[in-house]
Parts: sequence; C-alpha cells; structure tokens
Amino acid sequence: MKKQNVRTLSLIVCTFTYLLVGAAVFDALESEYEIERKRELFAEEKMIREKYNISFSDFSRLRYNIIKSDPYKAGIQWKFAGAFYFSLTVITTIGYGHSTPQTVGGKIFCMFYALAGIPLCIVMFQSVGERLNTFVTFLMKQMKKCFKMKNSEISQTNLIIVTMNLSTIVLTFGAWAFSTYENWSYIDSFYYCFITLTTIGFGDFVALQTKNSLQDRPEYVAFSLIFILFGLTVISAAMNLLVLRFLTMNTEDERRDELEAAAAAQTAVRLDGDVITANGNVVSGAQELPEFNDHISVCSCSCYDFCSNKDKHRYKVTRSPGRISHLVQMHNLPAGREEIYYTSIDENNSFLNRKRASV
Repeated sequence: MKKQNVRTLSLIVCTFTYLLVGAAVFDALESEYEIERKRELFAEEKMIREKYNISFSDFSRLRYNIIKSDPYKAGIQWKFAGAFYFSLTVITTIGYGHSTPQTVGGKIFCMFYALAGIPLCIVMFQSVGERLNTFVTFLMKQMKKCFKMKNSEISQTNLIIVTMNLSTIVLTFGAWAFSTYENWSYIDSFYYCFITLTTIGFGDFVALQTKNSLQDRPEYVAFSLIFILFGLTVISAAMNLLVLRFLTMNTEDERRDELEAAAAAQTAVRLDGDVITANGNVVSGAQELPEFNDHISVCSCSCYDFCSNKDKHRYKVTRSPGRISHLVQMHNLPAGREEIYYTSIDENNSFLNRKRASV
C-alpha cells in the first residue's frame, strides 16, 4: 500500500479516535455540573413562581421576553459600527450569534453576502498569511547573517515555530486587553480570544456588548476589529504552514514512487504482453512498442515463409542489450577465437539461404 494511502487512513483513524477521547473527557468534566446547574435553576424558577404567584404560561412569556431583549441591553446593534462588527463575524465564520437578522430582506441578504464573502475572506487571509511568512523568513535570514551563521536557510519547521510563538503572544496580549475592558477573568478572556481566532465562535463570551460600547467607546471598537483581523492573519499563517507541510510530504512520496517506477521500467526485459523485471516478477498486460525484435524460432519451420500472417509466433522476445546487460554476464573472446566465431556464423547464414532457395 502506498504511503499516501497509509497516511490518509491513519489520519481518519486518528480523527475519530480524537473525537471519542474528546467526548469522553467532556462527559466527565461537564455532565455532572450540567445536571446540578439544571436542578438549581429549576428550583429557583419554582420559588419565583410561587413567591409572586405567576402561572407557567406567564412565566414562559416572561422568559421569552428576557431572552429576546438581552441583545438590546448592550445598545443599538444595527447602526454602522454594530453592522460592521456583525459583517466581520459573518465572513470570518466566527458567528457569535449575539445578534441576528430579523427581517426577511436581512436574512436573504445575509445568505448571499456570506456566499461571496466567506471564500473572499479565506483567500485574503491565506494570501496575507503567506506574505507574513515571507516577511518572517526574510527577518530570520537577516538575523542569521548578523550572527554570521554558516547555514542561513530557513526551513518550514523554523517558520512553524515562529508563527506558533507569535500566535501565543497575540492570544496572551488579547486576553489581557479584554480582561481589562470587559472585567472578565484572565482565563475567560483567553478562552474568548482562542474561540474567536479559531472561528469557533460559541457566543457565550462576546466583546462590545456592555456599557453601550458600540456607540460610546470607539477606541475599544477599533481595537476589537484590529485584534480579530490581525489575529486571524497570524493563525492563518500558522495553519497555512501546517497544511503546506502535509502537502509537501504527499508530493515527496508521489515523486519517490514515480522515480522507483521509472527505475524499474529501465531494468525490464519485455515480452509481447508481459514484462519480466530484474527481480523476476512478471507484470501482465504491458503494451509497448519494442525498439527492435529478434524472433527466436520455436518450431523447425518458422524460418520459412510458409506461415500466413495470422499464424504468428506465439511468443516474441524483445531484447535490448543496453537494458539487460546487467542481467547477462558478458565474456570477451580472444582475438583468434573471435574471428573463428564470426566465420562460423557466416557459414550458418549462407547454409540457411541455400535451403530457402531450394524450397
């Protein structure tokens, strides 16, 4: 089996194994907390309904109103600043879900907008990430020259290490900034930055949703937009390197297989329809025009022209001295014996010609 196929099957198995491990870990970490949290919330709901004598239908309407009015508490979402923020979450596939189109026209336009914007955004981030990798490569080469290192070449592994470190710096700095602006804990801010820059976008933590930030804090809006764009560029650069590394491995394997096949073809003796390789294997179904043919007789009458065109020899051997010289040991004849050898060949050829003429 080819190495590419083995690698693909290994990736499939590893992915499903990774999913199973993740499911088991999340089950162990979250399931008990979920059950306990659900029990506490339902108990609190029951207490409120009994305290204020609210029916179940009225309480359901109150809950629905609270959920739907929650986005509006953060300020106006669909003015230009908020609409720009929403557009960014659409084409980058972050999709927080903090605000969604409510009109029919808005929903239809959102679908067409995402259909064109998502591919454009992916190509843009990949291109900018590639330019960033080129710039980092230039800087690293200059640094090696400054330190007078003998090897100034930059490998993909070096670039991956640099972009990973740069991604870590972006995440840690962003976590500090959002913990300051939003009054979140540092772990929650780091979690928000990671979920945002990997475009997972759960929506449990969303920036610019407190203290009417979209209208009253333009510097914070600008920082959030720049952070998302720059962070996605850095992450795209790292992902681009990882994907390129995997594709390079596949290309190298394919090139190696082609070279091995070409080397095997050069060391082959060909039959009509079959190929005998140097290691003795027979490959059937080969159809290739020979450079020249030497028909070896398999019956006593094959040297005459009595046979019709359709009664061809069953086997035809194509011999290429340049290709099979490594299979047959060649012996050099002495000068005297070589002359006798060629003389006997000429006598045999003249005898065969006389037999053909007599027939």
